[in-house]
Amino acid sequence: MTGIVEYIKDVFGALKSLWTGMKVTGYYFVHPKEIVTEQYPENRETLKMFDRFKGELTMPHNEKNEHKCTSCGICEMNCPNGSIEVISKFETIDGKKKKMLDTYIYHLEMCTFCDLCVKTCPSSAIEFAQTFEHAVWDRSELTKKLNKQDSVCSKDIKE
Repeated sequence: MTGIVEYIKDVFGALKSLWTGMKVTGYYFVHPKEIVTEQYPENRETLKMFDRFKGELTMPHNEKNEHKCTSCGICEMNCPNGSIEVISKFETIDGKKKKMLDTYIYHLEMCTFCDLCVKTCPSSAIEFAQTFEHAVWDRSELTKKLNKQDSVCSKDIKE
């Protein structure tokens, strides 16, 4: 007898849950102007992402193609899955050896967009851009060299 009672309770609980969901659906059916669905990709030119959106890591440059990165490697150390590689070299300037950035490699395909690299960068040299369309046929195109103005794929990095 208790099995039947439990079954009936489960049926009424399911119907109550269905009714709750249908109330929300019915409300938006009657009030269609409140729907905030984006018509992507038709609105690609006017689409504005939220300020906190993390699309891909970038290294801003000024008009002389200079950046703020000091090649300290803190971003590389704080990246939980190794999607950043900082390759530095030593140059002699005014008789002193100075560490300079040679190549800053960013593996977009491995990035979890956790923002740890940006938060820990002492010189604020890297930031996340608003770009979000990263579909490619070749995965190697997702590896980027950030310390030059134009990002290049990994084929160019190996040269």
